[in-house]
Amino acid sequence: MKDLTLRQLRYFEALAAHGHFGRAAEACAVSQPALSVQIKELEESVGARLFAREPREVRLTPLGEEFLARALGILRAVDELGDLAQAARAGLVGRLRLGVIPTIAPYVLPSIIGALKAAHPDVDLHVRETLTSGLLADLRDGKLDAAILALPVSEPSLAETPLFTEKFLLVRPESAAEAPAPTASALVGERLLLLEEGHCFRDQALAFCGMPAGRQRDGLDGSSLSTLVQMVASGIGVTLIPEMAEAVETRSAPVSVARFDGPAPSRTIGMVWRRSSPLASHLTDVAKIVGEAIGDV
Repeated sequence: MKDLTLRQLRYFEALAAHGHFGRAAEACAVSQPALSVQIKELEESVGARLFAREPREVRLTPLGEEFLARALGILRAVDELGDLAQAARAGLVGRLRLGVIPTIAPYVLPSIIGALKAAHPDVDLHVRETLTSGLLADLRDGKLDAAILALPVSEPSLAETPLFTEKFLLVRPESAAEAPAPTASALVGERLLLLEEGHCFRDQALAFCGMPAGRQRDGLDGSSLSTLVQMVASGIGVTLIPEMAEAVETRSAPVSVARFDGPAPSRTIGMVWRRSSPLASHLTDVAKIVGEAIGDV
């Protein structure tokens, strides 16, 4: 087998992820013919098909699936060589890939980005917003350097540092402003609006109310906290939001916000990264900067 190139492996990874030559080429910032040529040369080097071509998509062959697992390991190792060189420098410079979950990103990213740029002006910050499961997968695959999310994640390969703890607030229609806040058990009888499945905030809210996570619900889910608050303003039901979201999400909605009497639901926000990352010592410093920036919001 002829020598493979990193370019071929990166194009292979992109095509496997997107399942489409055009979208993969766009992701790699190259023309579709250029990507197609590299994939063809890769398959010729391997001596077998890695992709099955279909009219509207391409998918990995069984060999392609196994090849992908090994290729990702190679690409991750190459990226970590770059991280190792970066870590050897006096300060944090170059690319830093940071993931954030959707129930945090809109409320703190401007402060985090500003603080990181001020502390490390030579950092090229790349931010990805997605659900916890996606962030953890990207961390394991070396596609992210660190992620800000709700703790714990309880993965032995990941280091996690708590940043702060915040309470959840109850959002109700404006007409309920004078009513006492219900207890957790009383919320079971309310029409509780939640984020759609996959959001850890949904599971935390259900746990507070004593509801099973797999309980079937009929049309009471939203894709964002903004949607949930607007649904409350329309009189559809009530919802929970984290403290950091209150100012942004309630300023233009006719709703009332109440704090729970007694023990209130809460979450711990933290930063996680691979224990094996060459940037680990720098990421400890990044976590401190992020925690201070969020505390000032």
